[in-house]
Amino acid sequence: MKLLELTLEHPRENIALDEALLESAEAGGEHSEVLRIWEPDSPIVVIGRSSPIKTEVDLDFCAANQIEVIRRSSGGQSIVTGPGCLMYAVLLDYRERPELRMLEEAHQFVMDKMQAALQSLKIESKMEGTCDLTLGGRKFSGNALRCKRDWMIYHGTMLCDFDLELLAKCLGKPIRQPEYRGQRDHQEFLTQLPTSTRELADAIKQQWNADEVLKEWPRELTKQLVAEKYSQHDWNYKI
Repeated sequence: MKLLELTLEHPRENIALDEALLESAEAGGEHSEVLRIWEPDSPIVVIGRSSPIKTEVDLDFCAANQIEVIRRSSGGQSIVTGPGCLMYAVLLDYRERPELRMLEEAHQFVMDKMQAALQSLKIESKMEGTCDLTLGGRKFSGNALRCKRDWMIYHGTMLCDFDLELLAKCLGKPIRQPEYRGQRDHQEFLTQLPTSTRELADAIKQQWNADEVLKEWPRELTKQLVAEKYSQHDWNYKI
């Protein structure tokens, strides 16, 4: 598996790059599986493909604090990321791993890898809900996926040294809650990992055997997606 450890300058570029990796692989030709790791330079709210933005996000707070809100191409609910929150994405080939076409298998496969990375740091986590990772019943990682015919991208967040109070101010009440949440508010429900994003990134890379750098990534498609989709009000505010 190849490694793309890359944070682009603009939040929209970073969200677009995950989709560009998937679309580029799906377009055909020779393509490797890829692990991407990045960490935003500033806070961002990223909402799910079908998330109602006015319900899940405090738009007034985000506007007042110049926090950009961007809709991603995968499902799931809204998240807040920024410095101290490690982001990962793994591009997987269905032709090499046909069992991952079953969503439960896909969730379990990726979460097993991420939990193994945490175990190497002596952190024992639990998978709860559909694909959350928790410590002591409190969530530190939310995850989502997008599937095409031959490829899938699975991506998520890992809260390390991140401001949970800021997160709570950016988000509204989620419209769907896993049973284990027990109606807790964001600050009571979430927690941070007792490690740095650097240590965690190294552990994740080792677990996925991602030691060969991806030299060519879809720059032009990323730019195109930013211009035609992720910069468009009709996309970000469509629901």
